[in-house]
Amino acid sequence: MRGKGNRKIKKIGIMGGTFDPIHYGHMVTAEAARSHFNLDKVIFVPAGRPPHKQDKQITDPKHRFLMTVLAITTNLYFEVSRFEIEKEGCSYTIDTIKHFREIFGSNVELYFITGADAVLEILTWKNVEELTGLCTFIAATRPGFDLEQIDFTLQKLPQGRKKHFEKFEVPALAISSTDIRNRVKNNKPIKYLVPETVEYYIYKNSLYCD
Repeated sequence: MRGKGNRKIKKIGIMGGTFDPIHYGHMVTAEAARSHFNLDKVIFVPAGRPPHKQDKQITDPKHRFLMTVLAITTNLYFEVSRFEIEKEGCSYTIDTIKHFREIFGSNVELYFITGADAVLEILTWKNVEELTGLCTFIAATRPGFDLEQIDFTLQKLPQGRKKHFEKFEVPALAISSTDIRNRVKNNKPIKYLVPETVEYYIYKNSLYCD
């Protein structure tokens, strides 16, 4: 692995999302999780067809993948996977985790990095009981988030599964992809919300305009 010499990989973070577009909130969250949980690397996995967004318009996977590549290129601990955007059908987390489990084997710990809002819907995810036994979930929360909401949700999981969840606060989560898309649409600046390379890509390809 780049920048790590021959050190054996023991912990890998998987960060899924539509990344439409990827922004500094995603990147700060990934880096904070990498440092806090001593992860060897974080793999960004842009979603193909998210099952919970079937009724929403999503930017072409090609653009979302390239923006993610541009955003993370200077971080030696970050990588991007094409697994979900090349996979046929909907993108389910259980399939993604099984994919990386097959690649890295049972001796590597997998951490799925996601937002606290997503964790509140964990009970609706496909094969949730099996999924929560395959990896540890890192629930990133924004300042002021009511952590009791997460605890209430996790209490409904099968016995012993709650221990597979970790929580930590990330101030930059106040940034959102929805707000960035709206700002572009309304001709408002997005500088310092996304990496310069991503900002340039958005304007060059006329993304998020009517």
